[in-house]
Amino acid sequence: MTRIAVLISGHGSNLQAILDAVTSGALPGVEVALVVSNRRDALGIERAIRAGVPTVYFPLAPYRQAGRPRTDYDADLAAILHAFRVQWAVLAGWMHILSEAFFARFGRNVLNLHPALPGQFPGTGAIARAYEAAQRGETDHTGVMVHKVPDEGVDAGPVILQEEVPIYPGESLASLEARIHAVEHRLIVEALQKVL
Repeated sequence: MTRIAVLISGHGSNLQAILDAVTSGALPGVEVALVVSNRRDALGIERAIRAGVPTVYFPLAPYRQAGRPRTDYDADLAAILHAFRVQWAVLAGWMHILSEAFFARFGRNVLNLHPALPGQFPGTGAIARAYEAAQRGETDHTGVMVHKVPDEGVDAGPVILQEEVPIYPGESLASLEARIHAVEHRLIVEALQKVL
């Protein structure tokens, strides 16, 4: 079995897609061994608990309050993953950039899901920024990519899979978000199938 950890910060809908794929047999030989959230109220924690997956709430704030460097947090995060014998980490809505302190301890078997195409709209708020660009007539599409995370670059690692998503004239941001999330749920599973 390949043991993976899924790192989340929010609703965990991509986590749910992974859990469903494991249950259905679409990801044979893969076990979600751990879910880590940096937010206590993340709905993804409830999803993990319902699936019987161990969860760890691991916020950055106590490190900041104690004046500890971010590298300490990242090294400790890697130690948590090691304690659960995790072989791959999947960033599915994880809203922290991992530092070299994480990679040095955990390794570079890390995948990230990002709701934009390579080189477009890196960082947070990618869907809203693409939507706003479309309203200004600067683009008529966005997309989703799953990429490896070999370093501290933001949404810049080698791409495993990508898919373009059109932005339709007159559609709402909510409509675009829903369509992108549907692609994310499929693409993250396909990327895991390809890599693992």
